[in-house]
Amino acid sequence: MASFPGVEHGATTGMTGQTLELAVIIPTYNERSNVPLLVERLKNALDGVSWEAIFVDDDSPDGTADVVRELGVREPRLRVLQRIGRRGLASACVEGMLATSARFLAVMDADLQHDESILPVMLAAIRRGDVDLVVATRNASGGSKGDFARKRALLSDFGAKLSGVVCKTRLSDPMSGFFMLTRSCFFEVVRKMSNTGFKILVDIVASADRKLRLAEVPYTFGLRQHGESKLDVNVGFEYLYLVVDKLTHGLVPVRFAMFLLVGGSGLLVHMAVLSFLFVVLHAQFLIGQTVATVVAMTWNFFLNNTITFRDARLHGWKMLRGLLVFYLACSFGALTNITVAQFAFGHAWPWVLAAITGVIVSSVWNFAVSSIFAWQRKGSG
Repeated sequence: MASFPGVEHGATTGMTGQTLELAVIIPTYNERSNVPLLVERLKNALDGVSWEAIFVDDDSPDGTADVVRELGVREPRLRVLQRIGRRGLASACVEGMLATSARFLAVMDADLQHDESILPVMLAAIRRGDVDLVVATRNASGGSKGDFARKRALLSDFGAKLSGVVCKTRLSDPMSGFFMLTRSCFFEVVRKMSNTGFKILVDIVASADRKLRLAEVPYTFGLRQHGESKLDVNVGFEYLYLVVDKLTHGLVPVRFAMFLLVGGSGLLVHMAVLSFLFVVLHAQFLIGQTVATVVAMTWNFFLNNTITFRDARLHGWKMLRGLLVFYLACSFGALTNITVAQFAFGHAWPWVLAAITGVIVSSVWNFAVSSIFAWQRKGSG
């Protein structure tokens, strides 16, 4: 791992000459009402600690960044990084951690649901020098999800199970957004991170080439006092992006990997339609393959519009236009699909293998042209 002279062990603050020990990184979007309350809580919890708080704000329309600046006039331990034209919790946290010289780095939300009073406990655990990462957990003995909505609890539990596929280190609460790590651990993994989505803890742990030394501190998840939750269906998709990226080790573009996953579901639809027409209704194979191809293309378009190209999602008449463009753009792929499948079937291939071969041959073409034309993208990101 590369060394960073003058940074690894922190720098001295301009105010007191003390070594800056802890930086609390707080990503924000529309949290202006919560920021003053959180600052007071941090001041009480971290009394006697040399710390700073870095609010990384994604250009909140409610003026969150301005509130931090106003508070910073009287409290120099507060800083704000206002990002314009960039969004995303994981990347915000990374930029915040790169902007400080503190020896230890904590990440927490601004919505007051994370219990800041356990920060000294987490700091004491990491000061010992025998752990790389301390996670505030809702799932260990003494912790609780509080009044976590059932839907969110189910999503959290599912995400926790899925994280085991890519994480070498076992976590009781991998979906936690409240944790602390050493600066050296951060620089060990930062260049391997995906910086995708909202679950940066999983990104950090999955990016490590070794099992990280871990400590966990239980806490009770609190209630949001102001503002709205950022948890929606896109959070789930972002998390799926992260898992896919880690599974492919970054060798396959995440968007293409998602396109292939959607295509996999389309293959199931294709085979179901073909089986019904060819096996049940005894239609000609060519007719069954053609109908199944159109149905699968339609399925793939709507699913890709929701998941793969969600950042360029089409609505209303634009969706209808996009579907027509998608049909046109993928027509060559569909023709190739049908031709290859018919050729294989005509040469005594099993009908299932012939159909799958046709689908695979057209996949790369379909991705390229749909990226450029259907969603008017020039890259596959």
